[in-house]
Amino acid sequence: MTSRPIATGLLVDMDGVLRRWDPQVSLTVEQRYELPPGTLARTAFTPSRVIPAITGEASHADWMSSVAEALGEPEAVVEWELYRGEVDPDVLGLVREARAAGIRTGLATNATDRLDADLALLDLVDELDVVINSSVIRVAKPAPGYFQAACAQLGIPPRQCLFVDDSERYVNGARAAGLSALRWSGPVDLPYVRAALGLATATSSPE
Repeated sequence: MTSRPIATGLLVDMDGVLRRWDPQVSLTVEQRYELPPGTLARTAFTPSRVIPAITGEASHADWMSSVAEALGEPEAVVEWELYRGEVDPDVLGLVREARAAGIRTGLATNATDRLDADLALLDLVDELDVVINSSVIRVAKPAPGYFQAACAQLGIPPRQCLFVDDSERYVNGARAAGLSALRWSGPVDLPYVRAALGLATATSSPE
């Protein structure tokens, strides 16, 4: 295995990494409107609906309208949308630690045009050096072009950049684009990330 230099750039995913979601919220809405468990997410994230929204071809509002139309329950979608998740304090602490050490840090996410509003709501606007939103650059993870654009905006060569995501597919895409990448499984991974960034020592680090 070829050794990599200490990463001088960090890219973290939004949903599932920096932001976490309480699944009970969706279940409660679905129960109230007598929808089978998982219906809201399954309907919203059907590729034909979500891909246009995360590549800038459709607005977030248009996406949610299509979900409401498919379900026939617009009130359920409105209520579902009120909850915007919660910041993971462990990941935010890591981001702050990395930035304090001079490591360029960015948010690398497939998102809609609602992302800026969510960042403001969650008090994350000033917590990152750059935000790479797929709907703005009009290409989504795991396409190579997404990671090229992310590294360019971060100002760090791919080989010196660490990408952290909870999706194995996106992690593999980042590795194929030349980045070091780790599939996030929770705070247990913090020592490895810190080691890859030169913030701490550990017995091993992400490949």
